[in-house]
Amino acid sequence: MIATRACDFSSPLSSASPSGAFVTVTNSNFSFFSPSLNPNIIRHRSSSSRRLLRRLSFSRNETQSFPLPFTANSASHRSRTFVEHVAGTPHQTIEVYDFGDLESARNDLRNVGTRRVETDVEVREIEDLPEEWRRSKLAWLCKEVPSHEAVTLVRLLNAQKKWVRQEDATYICVHCTRIRENETGFRVYRWMTQQNWYRFDFGLATKLADFLGKERKFTKCREVFDDIMNQGRVPSESTFHILVVAYLSSSEEGCFEEACSVYNRMIQLGGYRPRLSLHNSLFRALVSKQGGPSSDDVRQAEFIFHNVVTTGLEVQKDIYSGLIWLHSCQDEADIERINYLREEMRKAGFEESKEVVVSLLRAYAKEGGVEEVERTWLELLGLDCGIPSQAFVYKIEAYAKVGDFARALGIFREMDKQLGGATVSGYHKIIEVVCKVHQVELAESLLEEFVETGKKQLLPSYIEIVKMYFDLGSHEKLEKAFVECLEKCQPNQTIYNIYLDSLVNTGNLERAGDVFDEMKNNGTINVNASSCNTVLKGYLDSGNHAKAKKIYELMSLKKYEVESPLMEKLDYILSLVRKEVKKPLSMKLSKEQREVLVGLLLGGLRVESDKERKSHKIMFEFRGKSQAHLILGQHIYDQFREWLPHSEEEDIPLEFSSISHSCFGFYADNFWPNGRPEIPKLIHRWLSPESLAYWYMYSGYRTSSGDAILRLKGSVEGVEKVVKALRAKSMECRVKKKGNVFWIGLQGTNSVLFWKLIEPHVLEDMKDYLRPAYEAIDTDGD
Repeated sequence: MIATRACDFSSPLSSASPSGAFVTVTNSNFSFFSPSLNPNIIRHRSSSSRRLLRRLSFSRNETQSFPLPFTANSASHRSRTFVEHVAGTPHQTIEVYDFGDLESARNDLRNVGTRRVETDVEVREIEDLPEEWRRSKLAWLCKEVPSHEAVTLVRLLNAQKKWVRQEDATYICVHCTRIRENETGFRVYRWMTQQNWYRFDFGLATKLADFLGKERKFTKCREVFDDIMNQGRVPSESTFHILVVAYLSSSEEGCFEEACSVYNRMIQLGGYRPRLSLHNSLFRALVSKQGGPSSDDVRQAEFIFHNVVTTGLEVQKDIYSGLIWLHSCQDEADIERINYLREEMRKAGFEESKEVVVSLLRAYAKEGGVEEVERTWLELLGLDCGIPSQAFVYKIEAYAKVGDFARALGIFREMDKQLGGATVSGYHKIIEVVCKVHQVELAESLLEEFVETGKKQLLPSYIEIVKMYFDLGSHEKLEKAFVECLEKCQPNQTIYNIYLDSLVNTGNLERAGDVFDEMKNNGTINVNASSCNTVLKGYLDSGNHAKAKKIYELMSLKKYEVESPLMEKLDYILSLVRKEVKKPLSMKLSKEQREVLVGLLLGGLRVESDKERKSHKIMFEFRGKSQAHLILGQHIYDQFREWLPHSEEEDIPLEFSSISHSCFGFYADNFWPNGRPEIPKLIHRWLSPESLAYWYMYSGYRTSSGDAILRLKGSVEGVEKVVKALRAKSMECRVKKKGNVFWIGLQGTNSVLFWKLIEPHVLEDMKDYLRPAYEAIDTDGD
């Protein structure tokens, strides 16, 4: 029997001999499984020594290392973070993760006491097997398994079901990790778990999860991690640590949130004390997260800070300044907490940086504390490091809150003078300030000045101007500003709603109806509860009952709430024709919705079913970093609103799901029959131009050379059916496979034919992102 254990060979290796003496090998580059070294030379031949477990390293993983950020005990590492490593800074180094420090030793000791650590993987070497035929077959499998793709590998293992046991499969899995084939080892492990003889092996799962995580295969690492949790076991400290770092190394949507979740469970569930490097890496990733920090981010940062302090680790300057910055970004800044952190920072011997003072200025400005803002401004001047543009904006905000608008304008002019030109945020803030006090001429001149600078992001200022005109009843100026905004900015629902409100107030219902239809048909804008109630009010006040009923039916379909005063009028009108006011919900998919679902499912949309497979729901997921996906997500949310759970939020999330319903059974049975994506046998019958258009919009893209690419998951046979269906429409295509994903490419004139087929069904605002270059050239030529 051989027990394999991941260890750090940078320290001397001690091996127990049968006589009780210890043989120490000191070699940092030592590898048991290197080609030049036969592992049998350290194998004792006596029967007594065979019973002795030898702790070896998976040598393949001695090089499967990842960057170790700064630690509490290493001055050379204190200025280097995991984020910096990913960015490729000069500090980048490759080291083996060493969990052998004092803190980890304490955790290991605690875990042994509670029976949590059982990370030895016991496997018998081939020559120790009594049956010669088993030795031969096992050696053949070890040679064949790494050379096959996933589907072929499963077929190969299924053909050996009659004789393969758990010990044999474990050996194959361990062998794969030794030769740097971790993904193959994972596939063997996953095949093992599906056999009736499988018994959970904590040691194998731990080592496999660790090695997959070190390669940044966080999805597969998480699968094994969840297997351990589902067995009621607590993963080892190394598994928690490696999985957090693997998530932090990815820029994919949702990975940071998963890293925080695993980190929290590591402390709360596992009772571990993470190393300082992990605390710091997670905190820096939190501070550098895109978008404004939320209250959840503040709670997570405070949790990290609390754990660093309570475990006696060194709190660095960046942690203090980052936590102060997070608090200052909240709608209601906790000044008391900020001042406490500043005091702790001084006690630790750190001087306040410019960032800390600017954060303090932001916090005071939100409260309107002019005296505190002026005092902090003097502190900022005393640092002699230049005044950042945002500091001017915060000062403007502070004076605006106390009603001193003249002083706010003076600060804006000072900003313009000192910085050689006001910034975009500066213009936004001062125009917002003067619009609130209805200084029309000043607001108009500032907006004109802003436009002349050539800077973009004019929309927020136009919205403020339009709001001011609406409050003053200047509907002609409002319409003029609305038209100017459409010429210079992307369409926006907010400014459309204000314009719609203005049209209804002036009694221009015909124009209001046209604008409402334009909003409804434009996937970028869409209508919401506010716009529907506005138009409904106009129709009810004017006595146009027929159109009012249509708007009400639309609102019922989309689950919008009708305002109570309007509901009373609507109830009276419908009662006159003896109709009960109720939601006319028809839980049946329309033809368009069915074709949209076919396209989205081909693009990777998921279907989840209950245990009896009687009820199913559609899981909609969109990428936040793709502008095209944001447009499509808004359109799909509006199109399937009657199938979505009721929500009070107006913001459309990136991920949402339908209600569970039997209507989705057809799609579950054909596209997700066994909880996995498959291409239906009759897919050629359902590939309508509209389905192809939504497939392309959801998971396709235009290459730099102008070709159209479609992404598809499924079997080879299913992909062939799709290719044949495209050829039947006179389009030739090429297919490439990468992992478990197929890429279908339409090149040259084929991409033009494809585009002409789907263009009528592509959302208007997505055409520029997806139109093939060849088609664009032809259009210019015409």
